[in-house]
Amino acid sequence: MELKRNSNVMKPDTVLFNLVLGSCVRFGFSLKGQELIELMAKADVVADGHSIVIMSCVYEMNGMRDELKKLKEGIGHVPSQLLCHYRRLYDNLLSLEFKFDDIGSAGRLVLDICKKSKDLPSVQNLEKVMVLPVGSHHIRSGLKIRISPEILQRDSSLGVDSEATFVSCADSKLGVTNKTLAKLVYGYKRRENLPELSKLLFSVGGTKLCADVIDACVAVGWLEAAHDILDDMVSAGNPMDLVTYRKVLSGYHKSKMLRNAEVLVRQMTKAGLVTDPSDEIKDCENTELRALLVQEINAGEQRKVPSTLYELNSSLYYFCKAKMQEDAVTTYRKIQKMKTISPTVQSYWILVDMYSSLGMYREITVAWGDIKRNVASRDLEVTQDLLEKLVVNFLRGGYFERVMEVISYMKEKGMYNDVAMYKNEYLKVHKNLYRTLKAADAVTEAQAQRVEHVKAFRKLVGMFCSLRSWREPFSTCRALKDDRDAYTVVMETSVVEKVTNRVVMRIAK
Repeated sequence: MELKRNSNVMKPDTVLFNLVLGSCVRFGFSLKGQELIELMAKADVVADGHSIVIMSCVYEMNGMRDELKKLKEGIGHVPSQLLCHYRRLYDNLLSLEFKFDDIGSAGRLVLDICKKSKDLPSVQNLEKVMVLPVGSHHIRSGLKIRISPEILQRDSSLGVDSEATFVSCADSKLGVTNKTLAKLVYGYKRRENLPELSKLLFSVGGTKLCADVIDACVAVGWLEAAHDILDDMVSAGNPMDLVTYRKVLSGYHKSKMLRNAEVLVRQMTKAGLVTDPSDEIKDCENTELRALLVQEINAGEQRKVPSTLYELNSSLYYFCKAKMQEDAVTTYRKIQKMKTISPTVQSYWILVDMYSSLGMYREITVAWGDIKRNVASRDLEVTQDLLEKLVVNFLRGGYFERVMEVISYMKEKGMYNDVAMYKNEYLKVHKNLYRTLKAADAVTEAQAQRVEHVKAFRKLVGMFCSLRSWREPFSTCRALKDDRDAYTVVMETSVVEKVTNRVVMRIAK
């Protein structure tokens, strides 16, 4: 995007995008964050190392696993000094693997994470800009974003905390937390695929990690699973020590599983492991793994969003970006017909975005009806950025009754209404609409109501929108580049919304 020297329009740079994207993550505006990522591609802004991490957070919040996988491939084998920086990206991807309930893929990712410290390239090998598709790479007309993983600007690391749930980093080496291990053990056990679990555990942490997991299995009553892992280790030529055998044996005796105990004793004798019942069994050091495994079992299948819905949303996203309307609607209807799940905020955002790009505003009113029904049945909790997107599209389509309906709902829920953005959208499309027409001049009752809705909207934006409120948030954001101490004071929720919307509108021009 080339701008004239005398132009008053400022082209947002990477630092500004990082600032606003990070704020979207902090305040939960993940849908707005997705829109900003697409705008980065349209504005040809290069995403640096901080952008990539923040983008991964947005993708995780929106359940976009395929997009996150492309980011992982884009950063490639980063040098050791950058591993800890990208820990959050791997953490987000692993989080989505668990949400998609894809334990096999999660296990492969864990292996990849734990091998990252081997054969790492130098920084020079990464000094190039790469291009990644936004959406499926099969879409020829799709957006593409440029990334430069080795660039880490000091003034762009704003808005995202460095804490991670599933991936750890120490001495420039990545590892996994006990939370990850608990999810893996539970997942493989539920699928009755313990041989793969045994291989994974040994590859990641050797016999010590296997001993910890066996102890945790005994603690939660999974004695046969613990015994299976013991057998897998023997078959692989990596037998466990006497202490581990005795813990399983003790568990059998406490549970009065005498036949299983006899089998284990014969195995111990064959292996030359002699045990004295009077010997005290030492407790395992990794008590955290025990507790987390218990927590994982108690959580069970009580997921807020079933894994099937993540898969369907991914398909919906692909069809919408490819403008494959019939396939997208078919996928959406499939979600609606399923008794155990309901469309999420992301489902509606993707659908509305497709209809908006095709100029099909009437279909958006139908989607709004579905949203209201799901909200009424308490199957859906709408977000501010989705409602704001509905307002903008209803304005473009001229559905002012729907505009005022959504705005009233946002007021009722205490959400912020960016009337400056609404006014700007109105002036672009309906500048002189019904300016002189009165309700008495209307031919039909429907036209009279429409006039009243337009008047109500004009009154709303005229009362609360001024030139100062239009410019202040954007100039504030520019000033933050020079005054980082002001960041924590300025980044309130309403200001984040204003700044984000200004970036969106200025690039759209």
